[in-house]
Amino acid sequence: MGNFIKWLGAGLGFAVAGPIGSILGFVVGNFIDGFSKADIEQAKQFSSSSRNVQSGDFEISLLLLSAEVIKADGKVDERELAFVRDHFKRMYGAERANHAFKLFKGFIKNNKISVRQVCLQIRQNLTHASRLQLLHFLFGIAKADGNVSENEVQAIKTIAGYLYISQHDFESIKAMFYNSSDSAYKILEIDKTASNDELKKAYRKMVKKYHPDKLQHLGDEHVKGAEDKFKQVQKAYEQIQKERGL
Repeated sequence: MGNFIKWLGAGLGFAVAGPIGSILGFVVGNFIDGFSKADIEQAKQFSSSSRNVQSGDFEISLLLLSAEVIKADGKVDERELAFVRDHFKRMYGAERANHAFKLFKGFIKNNKISVRQVCLQIRQNLTHASRLQLLHFLFGIAKADGNVSENEVQAIKTIAGYLYISQHDFESIKAMFYNSSDSAYKILEIDKTASNDELKKAYRKMVKKYHPDKLQHLGDEHVKGAEDKFKQVQKAYEQIQKERGL
């Protein structure tokens, strides 16, 4: 139990306060054997006093929002659960992933989470690039069962709105999970009528927006997670170049 408390506190800053902290206290007090709400206070003692956002803050935010997307279509699909579990194992290793998944299952069972309040806290503390990465992961979960339902899209769209992610950014990330004729253009946030110069300008803008280095402050594991978005931008640009014979 001591290792779990240390894991929960280590690297966490804003996530142990506010609405997210309250949710953590409820979950660990009700769904994890031998863990009381008071243990959240002990976990805080292990966290840094710095307000700098840590990997753990992003991790808890990811778990909370992922739980809401998984519940969006009224069922909990094992393929979606496996996506989250496997992702965390690749990023953090088996031990940390196991701790995280215990919390995750608690979040899924908790039907009293205020998504708006959680997103408000996230919005105030995470960078725009970090929030875009959260959105990308949520679409990955929705696609894990082979189909992104309308309820899941609406849930993610609602989250995006609360996180102050623009409609253009939402459609750009959404298009990375669809195989349609205009997906490449949506990823680059341009119309098919855009000139070649506008195409190049859009590509440079998106490379800057989605560059993995923007998540460097969260640690190498999150930089790796951002590389997929970056590759999708490059792929979209190359596809349009090929279509236009550039």
